[in-house]
Amino acid sequence: MTKHEMPTHGTNAPQPVRSLRDWLDHLAARGRLSVLKPNIGLKFELAAYAKRLDGQRATMFPKPGGHPIPVVSGLVSDRGWMAEAMGVEPSEMLAAFQKAASNPIAWQEVKSAPAQEVVHQAPLDLAKILPLPTHNEHDGGPYIAAGIMIVRNPRTGKQNVSIHRCQLTGPNRLGVLVLPRHTFAFHRMAEQAGEPLDAAIVVGVDPLTLLASQAIVPIDHDELEIAGALQGRPLPVVKCLTSDIRVPAEAEIVIEGRFLPNVREPEGPFGEFPQTYGTRSNREVMEIVAVTHRKDAIFHTVVGGGLEHQLLGAIPKEATLLTHLHRNFPNVLDVHLSPGGVMRFHLYVKLKKTQEGQGKNVILGAFAGSFDLKHVIVVDEDVDIHNPAEVEWAVATRFQADRDLVIVPESQGSKLDPSNRDGVGAKMGIDATKPLAAPEMTFKRIRVPGEEAIDVAEALKRGGDWRAALKS
Repeated sequence: MTKHEMPTHGTNAPQPVRSLRDWLDHLAARGRLSVLKPNIGLKFELAAYAKRLDGQRATMFPKPGGHPIPVVSGLVSDRGWMAEAMGVEPSEMLAAFQKAASNPIAWQEVKSAPAQEVVHQAPLDLAKILPLPTHNEHDGGPYIAAGIMIVRNPRTGKQNVSIHRCQLTGPNRLGVLVLPRHTFAFHRMAEQAGEPLDAAIVVGVDPLTLLASQAIVPIDHDELEIAGALQGRPLPVVKCLTSDIRVPAEAEIVIEGRFLPNVREPEGPFGEFPQTYGTRSNREVMEIVAVTHRKDAIFHTVVGGGLEHQLLGAIPKEATLLTHLHRNFPNVLDVHLSPGGVMRFHLYVKLKKTQEGQGKNVILGAFAGSFDLKHVIVVDEDVDIHNPAEVEWAVATRFQADRDLVIVPESQGSKLDPSNRDGVGAKMGIDATKPLAAPEMTFKRIRVPGEEAIDVAEALKRGGDWRAALKS
């Protein structure tokens, strides 16, 4: 096995998905892709259909609003689908992601690429070139919501890959929410030098490259190398036409531009992952100088606040939190950012408890691992943390508020939590683990012997005619 091959368990073992089109074929073959009628409206109507099918089927919209480029949505709106895209079992997904993040594979540059088959240059009108949807009722306008943004460190040349909400504010102008992370740092470096920052927005990539863009890694780690590790090969990239940025060669659409120094313009509101609106404010501005795409390009959008939006951020965060907790608590078995907590604010932790007080320490360790976390619930190893009813059962039967509750007031949280005061609020931890010294039968869960082994379908073959059954 070469260093770029992924380990498998046989020649028929699932393989990672390497292109958006292969992923669409995969979904269609399993009845998970719905192709809608042509000419569905780009303002609200497209998002309405995508949201109604969220988590059930991906959606494709031919000629949306009469535009020749089709739109797809809901590509990764289920955890099981994402595991399939990675070629692993759902239980192996976090470990596989963290392994890729720790063992990146350098990308491989190519001279020509499908992503550059068609070229548009100034003068540009993005609304005519691309089918830009408006999703939620009070969104500030059409948005590019699923594009990965690639920028380069002005000092080192290393790339960063992330996803930002980008609002169309002019024919060739985007308002961009840039939070204080790596893109923000590179933008400020360029701005301090009085220079623009080159940027590229890549729309329509495979699900693993999307996922890699959300990896939580130190600055100057190119997430395209993590995408390569997830795919088990060097990711093919091509140089942009107007800058030194390298973008995925097999992408559908590339939007090339630059952040303007010392320019801020209104952007927002926008329906965000907590299913509330991110506010309107003066944001960074990106001027577009070129658009390239495939001859038969496909535009991908993510409906704000939907499962696809939430899952893309959740899985990398879970993998990072699991690694973080393992450093001090190797008996942490699993973690899960729950859908009810918008896959950012509520963390469930499965613990093989070995010492009293350990649950509270794990709670504090989790809060140290991500300031977004608001509530952490720690449960025993017999609780399925992917089933919210099981977690709630553990709280109901193993937790007492006067001795098992942890509250941290006035701490940093997410600015997108509307109940916080400018990102400052309280955190709560619930230790729902059993006391180690409790008598065995006190907390033992009931079960019916043999329940798992019976064949219900076979036993039900006689149907529902109870009168006939009594006569036989």
